[in-house]
Amino acid sequence: MTPRLPIHDAIAPLLDALRVRGRAVLQAPPGAGKTTVVPLEIWRANLTAGRILMLEPRRLAARAAAERMAQTIGETPGETVGYRIRGEAKISARTRIEVVTEGILTRMIQSDPELSGVGAVIFDEFHERSLNADLGLALCLEVADALRDDLMLLAMSATLDAEPVADLMGDVPVITSQGRSYPVETRWLDRPLPKGKRYEEALADLVVQAADATSGGILVFLPGEGEIRRVETLLKGRLSPDCQIRPLFGAMDFAAQRAAIAPSDQGRKVVLATAIAETSLTIQDIRVVVDGGRARRARFDPGSGMSRLVTEAVTRAEATQRAGRAGRVAEGICYRLWTKGEEGALPPFPPAEIEAADLSALALELALWGAEPEGLPFLTPPNPGSFSEAQSLLRMLGALDTGGRITPHGRTLAALPLHPRLAHMLAVAGPDAAPLAALLADRDPLARGAPVDLTLRLAAIRDYKAYCDRSPHIANRGAVERIKAEARRLARQARRADQTTMSDAEMAALAYPDRIGLRRKGDQPRYVLSGGKGAILPEEDTLASARLIVATDLDGNPREARIRQAIQISEAEIRALYADQIAWRDVCSWSKRERRVVARQQECFGALVLDDRHWKDAPAEAIAQAMLDGVRDLGLTWSDAAHRFLARVRLMRDAGEDMPDMSDAALMDSIKDWLLPYLKGVKTAQDWKRFDMLDALRARLSWDQMQALDQKVPGAFTTPLGRKIPIDYSGEHPEISLRLQEMFGQTSHPMVARTPLRVTLLSPGQKPVQTTMDIPGFWANSYADVRKDMRGRYPRHPWPEDPTQADPTLRAKPRKSR
Repeated sequence: MTPRLPIHDAIAPLLDALRVRGRAVLQAPPGAGKTTVVPLEIWRANLTAGRILMLEPRRLAARAAAERMAQTIGETPGETVGYRIRGEAKISARTRIEVVTEGILTRMIQSDPELSGVGAVIFDEFHERSLNADLGLALCLEVADALRDDLMLLAMSATLDAEPVADLMGDVPVITSQGRSYPVETRWLDRPLPKGKRYEEALADLVVQAADATSGGILVFLPGEGEIRRVETLLKGRLSPDCQIRPLFGAMDFAAQRAAIAPSDQGRKVVLATAIAETSLTIQDIRVVVDGGRARRARFDPGSGMSRLVTEAVTRAEATQRAGRAGRVAEGICYRLWTKGEEGALPPFPPAEIEAADLSALALELALWGAEPEGLPFLTPPNPGSFSEAQSLLRMLGALDTGGRITPHGRTLAALPLHPRLAHMLAVAGPDAAPLAALLADRDPLARGAPVDLTLRLAAIRDYKAYCDRSPHIANRGAVERIKAEARRLARQARRADQTTMSDAEMAALAYPDRIGLRRKGDQPRYVLSGGKGAILPEEDTLASARLIVATDLDGNPREARIRQAIQISEAEIRALYADQIAWRDVCSWSKRERRVVARQQECFGALVLDDRHWKDAPAEAIAQAMLDGVRDLGLTWSDAAHRFLARVRLMRDAGEDMPDMSDAALMDSIKDWLLPYLKGVKTAQDWKRFDMLDALRARLSWDQMQALDQKVPGAFTTPLGRKIPIDYSGEHPEISLRLQEMFGQTSHPMVARTPLRVTLLSPGQKPVQTTMDIPGFWANSYADVRKDMRGRYPRHPWPEDPTQADPTLRAKPRKSR
């Protein structure tokens, strides 16, 4: 007999909702029994004639759920209840309930849009908001609306805000089950961890403290396998002999996973688990939880070009979930590796994966489906910018055409269980690329601090024993075996390549055509990547002297990324792969460093310059165009004449006249229009310093505008001698400067546009002697004093008593001969 669980109280209303509407949302806290009870109850109620598919986010949970349901009805997996996960399936013609991981549903829908033979799809643990679950629900809703109005859909969640999901599914009923839980006492640290203390050491200390103060099974939450192994090592010898340490993570052998989940026959069980133990699994005999406060989740890593697992602080929702595991069967205690004060800074919920992950696989699936994101019912629509970047990558890989439609090659990539980059590599290079694909899709099997060289990792995978015999860098045996197993599976799925065998470097370049790096000149190992970004290697690394590399993993720094994994490649190998994308281009550009226009002819692959030659006969137009960037860098250069002209135009414009905008900003914005035709022969900063912009500025005015300017704001004043003196309009008043003797006979004050000029009268030695805006007044009043002072200094120059009657002159009396 199946023990009665809290979920049984919600079964009747749930079945009624599914009979009437065909869709529902079920809210049930962890431990309520929804995962193993609901599919069986739907089957027993005979609500559908087709198979029942239940999606689980993790392989371990899928197998465990299938085994538990099969055990409940007295069978083994593969009969009434079966499962399908990556690399393993236990199903038969008798199977009515099939537990699958999320990506398998997408493949089923893409190959058979009607989901023939499927009567219901259950999305378990939907609150985790994985990208595949969001896509699967969106596709199922479209299939149900367009092709299968009989397809039953159920979203089940432990902590989800159910109303938005219910609205998305068509305003369907929300059924809530009350869980069964016992009080859990939470214990925080008294003070924050010391800065120098390692995370694993602090957590091991907390586990020992919890073991000494409590009884019953202990569940310890850690972010990943590496931390689990290190804490396991630190705990050995520190716990009582009756404590059995049981690691639990996704990459483990299933027998070891089963041992961690099963009740302990004797002694006390200490389970060191990843987030897999938060909601999807029931682990028997747990009374104590020790929460390390960290979670590992998928984030799009621009450094690797794929989604990577990153370690972050848990959210408050996750911490609550974890603590609840201590109260499943009795009162429990939860120890947290942070203070109560630090808890307030934790984010409330984890983000949906669609908000943070690489969208390349999603873009490929939607192209295969023939839809745009806005055409599908997503609970959280993908970011348009991120989706556009994903489409650009797929076009680069040949998976999409220029119109965004999927190509035959794209269909091949979609069928492979890999990121599109790695699927492209496997599809082109064939089974030989399987080890590299498996390696790049997994975590680094070498210990931290190993050189970046990818060939070291491949050597460990191809011959682990030989690698260990000759290499000082430790490789994780478990990780190596896992990668090898995945490589064998991928090799079976890959088609034999038509072309000759490729090197490892060539295969890496297939996956990362935008990450082929050319070493820059200089002592430090800095690289420019074919996609245009910069990257750097540690100076002591074994690849530091390599001219060309393929960077398969970077730290994602947007300014200059640090290379974490790479492989050396030859220019011949690049040419063999990408001959059609390597081309000569003529480059005329402004060099800030040299402060001159540089004309080169370069053979390029993306941003890489494979060959570089001086362009001897670069056309004048190209040089002038490049010099515009030099002008933007150096700024405008002003001669006195250009300054005066600019002041005249601005004066007219300020007065409301029809004149072009000659503000500094406007001139720089339109520099190509007015300056380019006049830059012939200008190539350097020195050339530009000597350049006079006056003719270029005058050309901006039409003939009528020049006439109006000369009439209303003339550029010069004609002296009594007939000489033209430039008028300076840059001050408060228009101004001229000239010799005092040149104004003899001037009986009225000079005017321009009805405005008196500010006149500076100069001595014969070109020194100012008087500034006036009233020449007649100056002659009548101040001139006598000036004459008295100047006659002694400049006796050879005329100083008449009545300057109004004298003739203007610039001449001096001839010297008396001795």
